[in-house]
This record gives sequence, C-alpha cells and structure tokens, in this order.
Amino acid sequence: MEALKISLDDYVLSGGGANGESYDHRTDPSVMLKLYFPGKIQQPLDEMLLARKVYGLGIPTPEPGEYVVTEDGRYGIRFHRILGKKSYSRATADEPGKLDNFASEFAQMCLQLHSTKVDTTQFENVKERYYRLLAENPFFSTAEKDKIGKFIADTPDEDTAIHGDLQFSNAIFTGDKRYFIDLGDFCYGNHLFDVGMVYVCCCLSDEEFIKETFHMPKSLSTKFWQSFVPAYFGESAGIKETEELIRPYAGLKTIIIERDTKRPMPEFRAALASIL
Repeated sequence: MEALKISLDDYVLSGGGANGESYDHRTDPSVMLKLYFPGKIQQPLDEMLLARKVYGLGIPTPEPGEYVVTEDGRYGIRFHRILGKKSYSRATADEPGKLDNFASEFAQMCLQLHSTKVDTTQFENVKERYYRLLAENPFFSTAEKDKIGKFIADTPDEDTAIHGDLQFSNAIFTGDKRYFIDLGDFCYGNHLFDVGMVYVCCCLSDEEFIKETFHMPKSLSTKFWQSFVPAYFGESAGIKETEELIRPYAGLKTIIIERDTKRPMPEFRAALASIL
C-alpha cells in the first residue's frame, strides 16, 4: 500500500503514547492522525490493514482513512474522528452515579464483539500470540513456561472476535452510538483472554495506575467490575467465582507487561498462582 504524503503543518499535536503521537486537523475536526515515531514503517501499515479488515467485519469502530507519511518520513494513519465521544472509563469517572448503566452498556458491547465469528485465516489466533510472547519472555523459567503453555493450550478454542486490549477506556460512545477503538491487537479466540484485561484494568492494577490512566479511584473501578460481571456473565454469576475463573487470564497479561517494562512484575504474577 502506498502512503499518502501529508504536511504536519495541517495538524496540531494532541497527545502521545508508547509508539507515537496523535494529532488533530487544524480546520477539519472530523479528521485525526495517529503518527508513529521515526523508523516505524511496517507497524502503521500492518495496523492500517488490520483496521480495514476489522471495520469490514461490521464491528463498530471508527472508519479508517488513509495510510500516510509526512515530509520527515514518519508514517501513520488518518481516522475519521467520532465527534463528542466519551470513553466508558471517563464517563464513569465523571458520573459515578451512572456506573451500573455504563458497566451494562460496556458489557453488551463486549458480548456482541465476542459473538462475532471471523474468518480465522485472516486474523491471528490469540493462543499463537501468547505462545510467541511466552517464548520471548526472559523472566519465566522453562518449567513455568511449560505450565503456562499448557494452560493456554487447554483453554477451549473459539472462532470469535477478541479486541486484544479490552479496557473500558477503549470503548467510546456518543449519543446512542458506541464504538471500540485501539484495535491494533485484534485477533480471535476464547473470550476469557479478553475479559482478563477488563479485570486487570479494574482490579489488578494499583491505585496510582488506575488514577492516572482511568481518572478514578480504584474503589470505583472495582465497582465497575462488580457491575460488569452480572451484565456479561449473567445475573446468577458470583463475583468470587468469576474472579477465580478470570484471574489466570488476567495473569497472562504479565507476559505483555514484562515485555514492555523489561522487568519481572510479581504483583501481576500473583494472578498466575493457580497455574504455576
């Protein structure tokens, strides 16, 4: 795919992250730009192609625009902005009295996503992703990797969609329309791998991270999880029993977190106790 040449003079820096920066168009509020740091060419191209395939599935996500390159050789993606949007994490932080409604809406979005069948030849299997990440992790012993690998293998397969980074900040709404965003880790497989991330964000992360990332105290994010559980798993689902089911899948995120932090994370490894 050939990148469309653009000028950064048309954009205003609006934020940054681990891989790059985001920009707003100076004159067109419906256009936003995700621009990767210098040297990253394949990553934005892969994300662009993935975004188009996900959009083609009918999953509610902002329509991807063009694969672009700036004058200084930085590559990125233009998206159609959802005007007036708010994430479910921000909405909960701003209006905690509506927490039950927000948790229920988010759960319904997740249920719809996790019931969407995909062409498994077009997307990565979540198990294969974890096998690869596990093999690359330098902090687990061979015996620990064998046990984690067996747990992954024993999880029943599913041919349905997985967000890959299912945080309640990665689901947005405006009016009666709802969308998933940041689907760069989209794949397919068992829904429990995805729900594990919800538990990580709401319960397993520490107070400081939750306040900085989701703009709320941990007590509020925990309540969000407790409302999410019956909305997603059914009214009869017990919180304790559900957490026992989910904790190992949340613990698997340790592999990703240790990759990014480049150090062991014992506070997250604790969730893997039933495996190890």
